[in-house]
Amino acid sequence: MQSDITILERCSTPRGDIQLQYRNNNYEIISNGTFLMATYNGESERLLVKASLDSVHHPRKVMIGGLGVGFSLSEALKNNRVEEVVVLEIEEKIIEWNNRYLGEYSNHPLADSRTRVVKADLLQWIQEANEKFDVICLDIDNGPDWTVTEANHSLYKESGLNTLLGLMNPGGVIAFWSANSSDAFALLLSEYFHEVEEYKVEVERGEPDVVYIAKLPK
Repeated sequence: MQSDITILERCSTPRGDIQLQYRNNNYEIISNGTFLMATYNGESERLLVKASLDSVHHPRKVMIGGLGVGFSLSEALKNNRVEEVVVLEIEEKIIEWNNRYLGEYSNHPLADSRTRVVKADLLQWIQEANEKFDVICLDIDNGPDWTVTEANHSLYKESGLNTLLGLMNPGGVIAFWSANSSDAFALLLSEYFHEVEEYKVEVERGEPDVVYIAKLPK
C-alpha cells in the first residue's frame, strides 16, 4: 500500500518546480518531479562533511554548496574546530523550509552563530568570491553525470575545478556528493589534487551513494 503523502508547499522557480511533502513522519523535497532529498536518508550527506573535516588539520572555515535538509551543515557544526560555515543555496524556499519545517531533524543549524547562509547561484558566486576555505563540500546535484541544471556540468569540468582551487587554502580538501560512481570524474580529480578517495554508502535501492574527497598538498 502506498503511503499517504501530504503536499505542504509547491512553487515555481526559474529552475522549475520545487515541492515540499510530508510522508511517514519525514519531509521530502521534489524538484521538477524528481526526488531530491529527504529527512530520513542523511548518511552520505553527513559522511561528505565528516570525512572532509577528518582529513584537515585546521578546518576553521568551511563552505557547503547546497543546504538541502540541513544534514551537511549540522555535521560541520558538530566539529568544535570549525569557526565558520558558509552555505550557498540558490532556492529561497529551501532556506525557508529549513527554518520552518526541517530544523528539528538537524538540530536547527541555521540558528548557530557560526552559520552564514548566502542565497546565490554557486556557479556565479565562486567566480566572484574573494574568500579562502579549508574545506569545500558540494552537494548541489545528483553527481557529475546527473546535474540538476545543464549549467552545473561546468562545475565538474576543468574550468570549474580551476575556479574552486582558487578558493582553497593549502592543505585544503574538497568533497563532491554523487548518486553513482564516475570513473571519468575521479580521474579528472586526480589530475588536480594530491590525493583522491572514493567512499561508498549503501542505500536500500539502486547503486550506492558516492562521496569523492580530494586533497591538496600542505
